[in-house]
Amino acid sequence: MTGTGPNATGGVVAAVDLGATSGRVVLGHVDPDGVRLQHVARFANDPVTLPEGRGDGEGAVESPGGAGCVGLHWDVLGLWRSVVAGLAEALRDEPGVASIGVDSWAVDYGLLREGRLLGSPYHYRDERSAAGVETVHAVVPPDELFARTGLQHLPFNTVFQLAADHASGVLAPADRALLVPDLVSWWLTGTAATERTNASTTGLLSPATGEWDVELMRRLGLSPDLFAPLVDPGTSLGPLLPSVAAAIGAPASLGVTAVGSHDTASAVVAVPLTGDDAAYVSSGTWSLVGLELPSPLLGEDVRAAGFTNEGGVDGRVRFLKNVSGLWLLSESIRAWSRSGTSAAERSSDLAALLAEAAAVTRPVAVFDATDARFTPPGDMPARIEAWCVEHDVAPPRGRAETVRSILESLAAAYAATLRDAERLSGRTVRTVHVVGGGSQNELLCQLTADRTGCTVLAGPVEATALGNVLVQARAAGLVERASSLESLRALVAASSAPVTYRPRSGASSAAARAS
Repeated sequence: MTGTGPNATGGVVAAVDLGATSGRVVLGHVDPDGVRLQHVARFANDPVTLPEGRGDGEGAVESPGGAGCVGLHWDVLGLWRSVVAGLAEALRDEPGVASIGVDSWAVDYGLLREGRLLGSPYHYRDERSAAGVETVHAVVPPDELFARTGLQHLPFNTVFQLAADHASGVLAPADRALLVPDLVSWWLTGTAATERTNASTTGLLSPATGEWDVELMRRLGLSPDLFAPLVDPGTSLGPLLPSVAAAIGAPASLGVTAVGSHDTASAVVAVPLTGDDAAYVSSGTWSLVGLELPSPLLGEDVRAAGFTNEGGVDGRVRFLKNVSGLWLLSESIRAWSRSGTSAAERSSDLAALLAEAAAVTRPVAVFDATDARFTPPGDMPARIEAWCVEHDVAPPRGRAETVRSILESLAAAYAATLRDAERLSGRTVRTVHVVGGGSQNELLCQLTADRTGCTVLAGPVEATALGNVLVQARAAGLVERASSLESLRALVAASSAPVTYRPRSGASSAAARAS
């Protein structure tokens, strides 16, 4: 069912899409007229908290049981088990799968020695990376680090995590570090490689050359041999290992293709951008707000504004800012579910909460959604209230107002970020594409239109899986191998119509006054 060259007739590929809260295996049916997704498996991605002995000095974070410092880790073995089961189901449904591609969240990695995993990879929200920030900046000042890497300062960037691991001795036994999607691809194929879009989030890649910054690694005491060779999206990583092929019921010839393995890179492939006046918001646990550019912007004004230059498919640059996302809402719901004394108080019906939030008519607090206090897990409503008290702002009253406050604050952060993006890039934004889970949140999309003053086009929801599928399809010849990103996006546009939101009359000026 596969075609190549000018007479390509389409086919099917399998996308493994691992998000920060859940993972999925999706079949992508591609033909010259469009692309259709078939969800095969979905599974939770829950972090694991372990008591860890990080010393008993001042500043140690005690676990609730007093067993020492708390470490937050990913259950990658559980994820691997779910990936294998999902792929087996996919092959049962569609034995003619042409290839497999893997994407995931960024920055986190597994350490290996002679091919064996050394412990559970740390979660980027683990607090150990704070020490790594100090270590790195003592050697490479923030302005130089940005000039070399083009990355927004985030305390959990890979470079800071590695520095913390190096200082604690965790790196000593390792001979390889693989980012999460590269780790899964390694288990699938036995090929150790680092895909460039995800490598661009590490703080160790030069945006000028697209290669590892070996000098920077050595200055930080990191061995360049720790890092696998770089590959571009669309590169074949080889066939499945015989044991894996047998486990999922695949032919020995089935291979894995590198995609935009940073999930946002894959998502941007599927954003139906049609001109330089369009921006995107990839809305999920995080909100990635920005533009697609042909080359990076590395000026000091860019660093001061907190923007990042991350690699995109086909050498494009994702010029964006990481803004806190629906994590604020999901953590609030978890806090309410834990604290409720009755079944009604513990209710976490998102649809009902959003309907109540939409009905709120009084002005609500607009807080700084980018404040670092909102990054770790915890009681988000209490943190929002504390922020409001500190800034002499009336806190939201009750759950409906808190939800409305979160969504208003996210929309305000999107608007402010896009104004900065316009100023720094010289572009004028008229259309904002919202993709990912947040595109289903009607209130958030409308508030985004109101606060930005732009037309918002919401969808596709499964942008990441679509981008993963399309890069594989092009590499496999299921669509034209010479297809541009614009051609791939046209397939997305032909397959799913976005929902349009326009600014409500007077809403932009009222929103500006409220913020």
